Amino acid sequence: MAGAMTVDGGMVRIDRPMPWVGRLLSLPLLAASGYLLWNVALGLRQDFSSFGRLADDLVPVLVFTGLGLLVGIPGLILLTFRYFVVLNETLRQIVITSQFGPLNIRRHRNLADYHFISITDDYDADLTTYDVNLCGNKGTEPISLMSFTRREEADKLAGEIGRVLKLPARDYVGTEPDSDDA
Repeated sequence: MAGAMTVDGGMVRIDRPMPWVGRLLSLPLLAASGYLLWNVALGLRQDFSSFGRLADDLVPVLVFTGLGLLVGIPGLILLTFRYFVVLNETLRQIVITSQFGPLNIRRHRNLADYHFISITDDYDADLTTYDVNLCGNKGTEPISLMSFTRREEADKLAGEIGRVLKLPARDYVGTEPDSDDA
């Protein structure tokens, strides 16, 4: 959890690490994409060095280029995916960022809409995960900050965030979820 949260004055940045399995799954996709695009480059080199005709190889070049990009883009996304939440106490603003390489998708929320930090579990008897969420009133979508396999780590993160943002931390582990009707 050491690299999960950084505090700088009134700003808290929480990084959700990408599981290593996701990064590992990107390697076969990138290898397949590299193979397809390498064959496109070899074909184009042959066509432009007077050993072939581009008109004869145009369809395979376009198909291999399309397949290479179709397989390579998800591999690049898996490899470079980052998700982090920045809580700015001074501006009373929350910025949720999903980053895929150079592409940033940001969502802004008002910190005044969120009133407490909750710790919940997933009711799995074999492998329980404890989620730390920033919650507000009914109708306010909670923001998932981090998931842990040990309850002590979740309590520690919720306490630190609560101390910085002056919000109470509520432990809902082992309680029944609210019905959607209420």
